[in-house]
Amino acid sequence: MSTQSLSLYHLVRKPKTATDKAPLLIMLHGYGSNEEDLFSFAEELPDDLFIISLRAPYPMPPYGHAWYAIHWDNTNGKFSDDEQAIDSREKIAAFIDEAIESYPVDPEKVTLVGFSQGCILSFAVALSYPEKIKNVIGLSGYINPEILKEGYRNNDFSNLSVYSSHGSADQVIPVKWARNTKPFLDSLGIENQYSEFPVGHGVAPQNFMELKKWLEKRL
Repeated sequence: MSTQSLSLYHLVRKPKTATDKAPLLIMLHGYGSNEEDLFSFAEELPDDLFIISLRAPYPMPPYGHAWYAIHWDNTNGKFSDDEQAIDSREKIAAFIDEAIESYPVDPEKVTLVGFSQGCILSFAVALSYPEKIKNVIGLSGYINPEILKEGYRNNDFSNLSVYSSHGSADQVIPVKWARNTKPFLDSLGIENQYSEFPVGHGVAPQNFMELKKWLEKRL
């Protein structure tokens, strides 16, 4: 089911058993992809989840979308548009409130799953607004401190849990960037797990099984 009535276009998979307070899982795709990408995982995830897969706001013809622009001609190889990223962070945070008002979901049980650029945004939303998020599953991305809300270190992270993973042979986002995730989260006192798998920029089957088990324990 797809819907455009809220501020961001999205796909929906309702829980297998109807309930008025389902745990909510929101998927954020990577750069140049779309809402269909991670949604292909939806049927493999727990039946009681209300799943929403978002489409990023910036079109990338012919079929893709992005959460923010990447300028590949920068001296370091690429340069992220942090202003657009912050704008997307705010759009996602606002969408979470809309989804809680519009759908039969539990505001205390919101999980973000993000891949690559969607992972970077998932971290940005959760660290800026931890009161909105219970779990983050961050795949093949990293934390960009430049797009976190000012004063984020003063936030209460006591209810937040993070699972992050990366491919040790990732050619798109260097694994050394991802290896900063755990120490960064540890410094904020956030309960977290970090795993690496011998793959490139993608999610290995054993990676998916691990994140699914991690999530099931926290629902």
